[in-house]
Amino acid sequence: MDCEDYLALWQQEEQAPFVGWDFSYLEGRMTEEQPPWSYVTRAAEVLQGAASVLDMGTGGGERLLKLREHWPAKVVVTEDYPPNVRLATERLSPLGVRVEVVELTRNGVLPFADAEFDVVLNRHSGFNAAEVARILTPGGTFLTQQIDGRWAHDLMAVFGAEPQWPDETLTNCVAWIKDAGLTIVTAEDWTGRFTFTDVGAIVYYLKAVPWIVPGFSVATHLDGLVTLQTELEEQGKLHFAAKKFLIEARKPV
Repeated sequence: MDCEDYLALWQQEEQAPFVGWDFSYLEGRMTEEQPPWSYVTRAAEVLQGAASVLDMGTGGGERLLKLREHWPAKVVVTEDYPPNVRLATERLSPLGVRVEVVELTRNGVLPFADAEFDVVLNRHSGFNAAEVARILTPGGTFLTQQIDGRWAHDLMAVFGAEPQWPDETLTNCVAWIKDAGLTIVTAEDWTGRFTFTDVGAIVYYLKAVPWIVPGFSVATHLDGLVTLQTELEEQGKLHFAAKKFLIEARKPV
């Protein structure tokens, strides 16, 4: 195909809808190596015996629904992206889950009472460690899996972008949680890679995850896409840096 054909395909991918936190559209086109732990398995373990749980940044409730058989009596979620708020409400409210619209930041206040939750779950969302500590019951557990701030730094570089949160590392996150008065139970780090089989999949991914290359569009970042297409034709696949960490912490009794 010539450049005009690729351009038309990439523009189609740019317009493809993205809902929840669901990348099934890219099945077979984007693959990701996995860390040695399972977030869902760990979450199921910490939910044993809990009476209440908060899932921070639930997206469309995708991971929480996988834990359905482990839910305690009280389940609350937060989300702030409007399409995901609607999706989470449609999926979770009929199951008795309370959906709260909350923007999650490192300094933000949570609209919950002191010691309200036995478990706080957080997968790939921001959090204020002091607020998490405040809303946990004594002996309660905070489980978070985070994307390291240097994730996909090599993909960013193709488009002249740099990591926006380079201090989002396991070491720093552990320090923030400790400073909030929580005790670290587990802290694990992992480095791997994720892979694309076509550049159109990268277009879809960058539109779905807009903080990787801020302001990304096919029109404004065409040179980078052409560079990636050339590399793809030479290499067969495109690999980029993946890095995650998982922390389990507990509030002292």
